[in-house]
Amino acid sequence: MSKRLLMAAVVVLGLACAVGLLPFRAAGQGGGGAQPPQSVCPDDDPAKFHACAKEAAAKFNPPRTPDGRPDLSGYWRHRTPAHEDLEAHPRTPEDSGGPSVIVDPADGKVPMQAWSDALRKENATKYIDQNIQCYQSGTPRHLYMGAYQFIQTKDHIMMMSEETRAYRMVIMDGRPPVGKNILLWQGDSRGRWEGNTLVIETANQNGMPWLDQRARFYTDEAKVVERFTFLDANTVHYEATLTDLNVYTRPFTMVYPLRRNLTVGYQLMEESCYEGEGNVTHLNNLGLTRYSGITSKEAKAAKEAFDRRTSR
Repeated sequence: MSKRLLMAAVVVLGLACAVGLLPFRAAGQGGGGAQPPQSVCPDDDPAKFHACAKEAAAKFNPPRTPDGRPDLSGYWRHRTPAHEDLEAHPRTPEDSGGPSVIVDPADGKVPMQAWSDALRKENATKYIDQNIQCYQSGTPRHLYMGAYQFIQTKDHIMMMSEETRAYRMVIMDGRPPVGKNILLWQGDSRGRWEGNTLVIETANQNGMPWLDQRARFYTDEAKVVERFTFLDANTVHYEATLTDLNVYTRPFTMVYPLRRNLTVGYQLMEESCYEGEGNVTHLNNLGLTRYSGITSKEAKAAKEAFDRRTSR
Protein backbone atom coordinates (compact mmCIF):
# COMPACT_ATOMS: atom_id res chain seq x y z
CA MET A 1 0.00 0.00 0.00
CA SER A 2 2.85 2.36 0.75
CA LYS A 3 4.24 1.90 -2.76
CA ARG A 4 0.90 2.83 -4.28
CA LEU A 5 0.71 5.94 -2.09
CA LEU A 6 4.25 6.91 -3.06
CA MET A 7 3.45 6.57 -6.73
CA ALA A 8 0.25 8.56 -6.32
CA ALA A 9 2.14 11.37 -4.60
CA VAL A 10 4.71 11.43 -7.41
CA VAL A 11 1.92 11.74 -9.94
CA VAL A 12 0.23 14.61 -8.18
CA LEU A 13 3.48 16.54 -7.80
CA GLY A 14 4.30 16.02 -11.45
CA LEU A 15 0.88 17.16 -12.56
CA ALA A 16 1.05 20.24 -10.40
CA CYS A 17 4.38 21.21 -11.93
CA ALA A 18 3.85 20.45 -15.58
CA VAL A 19 0.40 18.95 -16.16
CA GLY A 20 2.31 15.73 -16.80
CA LEU A 21 0.86 12.29 -17.04
CA LEU A 22 2.96 10.24 -14.63
CA PRO A 23 1.26 6.97 -13.73
CA PHE A 24 -0.16 5.52 -10.56
CA ARG A 25 1.27 2.17 -9.57
CA ALA A 26 -1.18 -0.26 -8.03
CA ALA A 27 -0.88 -3.52 -6.20
CA GLY A 28 -1.55 -6.86 -7.85
CA GLN A 29 0.26 -6.08 -11.10
CA GLY A 30 3.00 -8.64 -11.08
CA GLY A 31 1.68 -12.14 -11.30
CA GLY A 32 5.02 -13.79 -10.53
CA GLY A 33 5.77 -17.47 -10.26
CA ALA A 34 7.81 -20.08 -12.06
CA GLN A 35 8.72 -19.12 -15.60
CA PRO A 36 7.40 -21.52 -18.25
CA PRO A 37 9.83 -22.73 -20.90
CA GLN A 38 10.79 -20.15 -23.52
CA SER A 39 7.95 -19.47 -25.95
CA VAL A 40 8.37 -20.14 -29.64
CA CYS A 41 7.76 -16.41 -30.14
CA PRO A 42 9.59 -13.51 -28.42
CA ASP A 43 7.28 -11.67 -26.06
CA ASP A 44 9.17 -8.41 -25.56
CA ASP A 45 7.73 -6.70 -28.66
CA PRO A 46 3.97 -7.01 -29.19
CA ALA A 47 4.11 -6.28 -32.94
CA LYS A 48 6.73 -8.97 -33.57
CA PHE A 49 4.97 -11.33 -31.18
CA HIS A 50 1.69 -10.82 -33.04
CA ALA A 51 3.09 -11.82 -36.41
CA CYS A 52 5.02 -14.79 -35.03
CA ALA A 53 2.15 -16.02 -32.84
CA LYS A 54 -0.38 -16.09 -35.67
CA GLU A 55 1.92 -18.33 -37.68
CA ALA A 56 2.80 -20.57 -34.71
CA ALA A 57 -0.83 -20.94 -33.61
CA ALA A 58 -1.83 -22.25 -37.04
CA LYS A 59 0.54 -25.21 -36.53
CA PHE A 60 -0.08 -25.95 -32.85
CA ASN A 61 -2.56 -28.49 -31.46
CA PRO A 62 -3.47 -27.13 -28.00
CA PRO A 63 -4.28 -29.09 -24.82
CA ARG A 64 -7.96 -29.95 -24.80
CA THR A 65 -10.90 -30.46 -22.46
CA PRO A 66 -12.93 -33.69 -22.52
CA ASP A 67 -15.36 -32.04 -24.96
CA GLY A 68 -12.51 -31.28 -27.37
CA ARG A 69 -12.11 -27.53 -26.82
CA PRO A 70 -8.74 -25.88 -26.13
CA ASP A 71 -8.21 -26.00 -22.36
CA LEU A 72 -7.41 -22.60 -20.86
CA SER A 73 -7.78 -23.78 -17.26
CA GLY A 74 -4.93 -22.86 -14.96
CA TYR A 75 -2.94 -19.88 -13.73
CA TRP A 76 -1.77 -17.15 -16.08
CA ARG A 77 0.07 -13.84 -15.99
CA HIS A 78 0.24 -10.99 -18.45
CA ARG A 79 3.49 -9.90 -20.07
CA THR A 80 3.00 -6.16 -20.54
CA PRO A 81 3.11 -2.82 -18.69
CA ALA A 82 0.07 -1.65 -20.68
CA HIS A 83 -1.69 -0.63 -17.46
CA GLU A 84 0.83 2.23 -17.28
CA ASP A 85 0.48 3.29 -20.92
CA LEU A 86 -0.94 1.49 -23.95
CA GLU A 87 1.58 3.29 -26.12
CA ALA A 88 5.37 2.97 -26.02
CA HIS A 89 6.84 4.60 -22.91
CA PRO A 90 10.34 4.69 -21.41
CA ARG A 91 11.37 3.04 -18.19
CA THR A 92 11.37 5.50 -15.27
CA PRO A 93 11.52 5.20 -11.47
CA GLU A 94 7.72 5.30 -11.51
CA ASP A 95 6.94 2.64 -14.11
CA SER A 96 8.45 -0.35 -15.88
CA GLY A 97 8.33 1.02 -19.40
CA GLY A 98 7.78 -0.90 -22.59
CA PRO A 99 6.73 -0.87 -26.24
CA SER A 100 3.24 -0.10 -27.48
CA VAL A 101 0.73 -2.95 -27.29
CA ILE A 102 -1.21 -1.39 -30.16
CA VAL A 103 -0.71 -3.37 -33.37
CA ASP A 104 -3.53 -1.72 -35.34
CA PRO A 105 -3.04 1.13 -36.22
CA ALA A 106 0.46 0.09 -37.25
CA ASP A 107 2.02 3.25 -35.77
CA GLY A 108 1.24 1.96 -32.27
CA LYS A 109 -0.78 5.07 -31.36
CA VAL A 110 -4.20 5.07 -29.71
CA PRO A 111 -6.48 6.80 -32.26
CA MET A 112 -8.19 9.26 -29.95
CA GLN A 113 -10.33 12.07 -31.33
CA ALA A 114 -9.02 15.58 -30.70
CA TRP A 115 -11.69 16.43 -28.12
CA SER A 116 -11.24 13.18 -26.18
CA ASP A 117 -7.47 13.48 -26.08
CA ALA A 118 -7.81 17.01 -24.70
CA LEU A 119 -10.28 15.75 -22.08
CA ARG A 120 -7.96 12.84 -21.24
CA LYS A 121 -5.17 15.25 -20.34
CA GLU A 122 -7.55 17.34 -18.26
CA ASN A 123 -8.95 14.29 -16.48
CA ALA A 124 -5.45 13.15 -15.51
CA THR A 125 -5.03 16.33 -13.46
CA LYS A 126 -8.41 16.03 -11.71
CA TYR A 127 -9.30 12.40 -11.09
CA ILE A 128 -7.98 9.25 -9.47
CA ASP A 129 -7.32 6.09 -11.46
CA GLN A 130 -10.06 3.61 -10.49
CA ASN A 131 -7.47 0.99 -9.55
CA ILE A 132 -6.13 3.19 -6.74
CA GLN A 133 -9.68 3.28 -5.38
CA CYS A 134 -9.97 -0.53 -5.48
CA TYR A 135 -12.58 -0.53 -8.24
CA GLN A 136 -12.50 -3.14 -10.97
CA SER A 137 -10.62 -2.41 -14.17
CA GLY A 138 -13.15 -3.17 -16.89
CA THR A 139 -12.51 -4.95 -20.18
CA PRO A 140 -9.86 -5.24 -21.54
CA ARG A 141 -7.75 -3.72 -18.72
CA HIS A 142 -8.77 -6.52 -16.37
CA LEU A 143 -6.34 -8.78 -18.27
CA TYR A 144 -3.29 -6.54 -17.90
CA MET A 145 -3.61 -5.75 -14.21
CA GLY A 146 -2.59 -8.88 -12.31
CA ALA A 147 -2.23 -12.64 -12.07
CA TYR A 148 -5.14 -14.85 -13.10
CA GLN A 149 -6.83 -18.17 -12.70
CA PHE A 150 -9.08 -19.41 -15.51
CA ILE A 151 -11.71 -22.04 -14.67
CA GLN A 152 -13.32 -23.53 -17.76
CA THR A 153 -16.48 -25.58 -18.22
CA LYS A 154 -18.54 -26.28 -21.31
CA ASP A 155 -20.91 -23.36 -20.63
CA HIS A 156 -18.77 -20.87 -18.68
CA ILE A 157 -15.25 -19.56 -18.35
CA MET A 158 -14.42 -17.82 -15.09
CA MET A 159 -11.47 -15.39 -15.08
CA MET A 160 -10.37 -14.59 -11.54
CA SER A 161 -7.72 -11.99 -10.76
CA GLU A 162 -5.63 -11.00 -7.78
CA GLU A 163 -6.40 -7.38 -8.55
CA THR A 164 -9.12 -6.11 -6.20
CA ARG A 165 -10.60 -9.64 -6.14
CA ALA A 166 -11.86 -8.91 -9.66
CA TYR A 167 -13.44 -11.60 -11.79
CA ARG A 168 -15.25 -12.01 -15.09
CA MET A 169 -17.80 -14.67 -15.95
CA VAL A 170 -17.85 -15.45 -19.67
CA ILE A 171 -21.12 -17.05 -20.77
CA MET A 172 -20.59 -19.74 -23.42
CA ASP A 173 -24.03 -21.38 -23.71
CA GLY A 174 -25.56 -19.04 -26.29
CA ARG A 175 -28.08 -17.34 -24.04
CA PRO A 176 -28.98 -13.74 -25.04
CA PRO A 177 -27.07 -10.78 -23.57
CA VAL A 178 -28.41 -8.83 -20.62
CA GLY A 179 -30.60 -5.80 -21.23
CA LYS A 180 -28.87 -2.80 -22.80
CA ASN A 181 -29.59 -0.62 -19.76
CA ILE A 182 -27.72 -2.93 -17.38
CA LEU A 183 -24.21 -1.46 -17.09
CA LEU A 184 -21.43 -3.26 -15.24
CA TRP A 185 -17.81 -2.55 -14.29
CA GLN A 186 -16.61 -5.63 -16.20
CA GLY A 187 -19.36 -5.59 -18.78
CA ASP A 188 -21.41 -8.51 -20.09
CA SER A 189 -19.12 -11.08 -21.77
CA ARG A 190 -20.38 -13.70 -24.23
CA GLY A 191 -17.98 -16.26 -25.66
CA ARG A 192 -17.81 -18.73 -28.53
CA TRP A 193 -15.23 -20.93 -30.22
CA GLU A 194 -13.93 -20.26 -33.70
CA GLY A 195 -11.79 -23.32 -34.31
CA ASN A 196 -9.03 -23.21 -31.70
CA THR A 197 -9.67 -19.57 -30.81
CA LEU A 198 -11.84 -18.40 -27.93
CA VAL A 199 -13.71 -15.26 -29.03
CA ILE A 200 -15.31 -13.08 -26.34
CA GLU A 201 -17.54 -10.11 -27.10
CA THR A 202 -18.12 -7.67 -24.24
CA ALA A 203 -20.65 -4.83 -24.05
CA ASN A 204 -22.68 -3.13 -21.28
CA GLN A 205 -19.66 -1.58 -19.56
CA ASN A 206 -20.35 1.40 -17.34
CA GLY A 207 -17.70 3.69 -18.88
CA MET A 208 -16.04 4.38 -15.51
CA PRO A 209 -12.65 2.61 -15.83
CA TRP A 210 -9.63 4.06 -17.61
CA LEU A 211 -7.74 1.92 -20.09
CA ASP A 212 -4.39 2.95 -18.61
CA GLN A 213 -2.79 5.35 -16.17
CA ARG A 214 -2.67 7.99 -18.90
CA ALA A 215 -6.42 8.42 -18.40
CA ARG A 216 -7.56 6.95 -21.72
CA PHE A 217 -11.29 6.33 -21.37
CA TYR A 218 -14.32 4.92 -23.14
CA THR A 219 -18.11 5.23 -22.88
CA ASP A 220 -20.97 2.87 -22.12
CA GLU A 221 -21.25 2.14 -25.87
CA ALA A 222 -17.79 0.59 -26.10
CA LYS A 223 -17.58 -2.89 -27.62
CA VAL A 224 -14.59 -5.16 -27.03
CA VAL A 225 -13.78 -8.33 -28.98
CA GLU A 226 -11.07 -10.51 -27.43
CA ARG A 227 -9.34 -13.53 -28.99
CA PHE A 228 -7.37 -16.17 -27.06
CA THR A 229 -5.29 -18.62 -29.11
CA PHE A 230 -2.61 -21.06 -27.93
CA LEU A 231 0.68 -20.84 -29.83
CA ASP A 232 2.40 -23.35 -27.55
CA ALA A 233 1.42 -25.27 -24.42
CA ASN A 234 2.22 -22.38 -22.07
CA THR A 235 1.59 -19.26 -24.14
CA VAL A 236 -1.63 -17.67 -25.35
CA HIS A 237 -1.80 -15.02 -28.05
CA TYR A 238 -4.19 -12.43 -26.59
CA GLU A 239 -5.78 -9.91 -28.94
CA ALA A 240 -8.40 -7.28 -28.04
CA THR A 241 -10.14 -4.86 -30.39
CA LEU A 242 -12.00 -1.93 -28.84
CA THR A 243 -14.61 0.03 -30.78
CA ASP A 244 -16.08 3.25 -29.40
CA LEU A 245 -16.54 5.88 -32.11
CA ASN A 246 -17.73 8.35 -29.48
CA VAL A 247 -14.12 8.63 -28.28
CA TYR A 248 -11.83 7.12 -30.94
CA THR A 249 -11.49 7.80 -34.64
CA ARG A 250 -11.55 4.07 -35.45
CA PRO A 251 -11.39 0.66 -33.77
CA PHE A 252 -7.94 -0.26 -32.45
CA THR A 253 -6.31 -3.55 -31.49
CA MET A 254 -3.86 -4.45 -28.74
CA VAL A 255 -1.84 -7.66 -28.49
CA TYR A 256 0.36 -9.29 -25.86
CA PRO A 257 1.13 -12.79 -24.54
CA LEU A 258 -0.43 -14.52 -21.58
CA ARG A 259 2.09 -16.94 -20.03
CA ARG A 260 1.21 -19.91 -17.87
CA ASN A 261 2.30 -19.87 -14.22
CA LEU A 262 3.92 -23.25 -13.50
CA THR A 263 4.69 -22.74 -9.80
CA VAL A 264 3.79 -25.93 -7.95
CA GLY A 265 1.02 -25.23 -5.44
CA TYR A 266 0.52 -21.65 -6.66
CA GLN A 267 -2.68 -19.86 -5.65
CA LEU A 268 -3.97 -16.37 -6.24
CA MET A 269 -3.23 -14.10 -3.33
CA GLU A 270 -5.96 -12.18 -1.53
CA GLU A 271 -5.20 -8.55 -2.27
CA SER A 272 -6.45 -6.61 0.75
CA CYS A 273 -7.09 -3.46 -1.24
CA TYR A 274 -10.04 -2.13 0.73
CA GLU A 275 -8.80 -2.92 4.23
CA GLY A 276 -6.84 -0.01 5.63
CA GLU A 277 -6.82 1.82 2.30
CA GLY A 278 -5.77 5.43 2.92
CA ASN A 279 -4.50 6.57 -0.45
CA VAL A 280 -7.80 7.99 -1.63
CA THR A 281 -8.13 10.21 1.44
CA HIS A 282 -4.65 11.65 0.83
CA LEU A 283 -5.41 12.19 -2.86
CA ASN A 284 -8.73 13.85 -2.03
CA ASN A 285 -6.83 16.21 0.27
CA LEU A 286 -4.61 17.07 -2.70
CA GLY A 287 -7.66 18.00 -4.76
CA LEU A 288 -8.19 14.83 -6.81
CA THR A 289 -11.65 13.24 -6.89
CA ARG A 290 -13.39 10.10 -8.09
CA TYR A 291 -13.85 9.76 -11.85
CA SER A 292 -17.55 9.18 -12.51
CA GLY A 293 -17.18 8.06 -16.11
CA ILE A 294 -18.73 9.43 -19.27
CA THR A 295 -21.81 8.29 -21.15
CA SER A 296 -22.14 8.23 -24.92
CA LYS A 297 -24.60 11.13 -24.68
CA GLU A 298 -22.15 13.17 -22.61
CA ALA A 299 -19.33 12.33 -25.02
CA LYS A 300 -21.30 13.58 -28.00
CA ALA A 301 -22.11 16.83 -26.19
CA ALA A 302 -18.48 17.29 -25.15
CA LYS A 303 -17.32 16.78 -28.73
CA GLU A 304 -19.80 19.36 -30.04
CA ALA A 305 -18.67 21.89 -27.43
CA PHE A 306 -15.00 21.25 -28.25
CA ASP A 307 -15.65 21.65 -31.99
CA ARG A 308 -17.41 24.98 -31.40
CA ARG A 309 -14.52 26.31 -29.29
CA THR A 310 -11.80 25.22 -31.69
CA SER A 311 -13.58 26.44 -34.84
CA ARG A 312 -13.76 30.07 -33.72
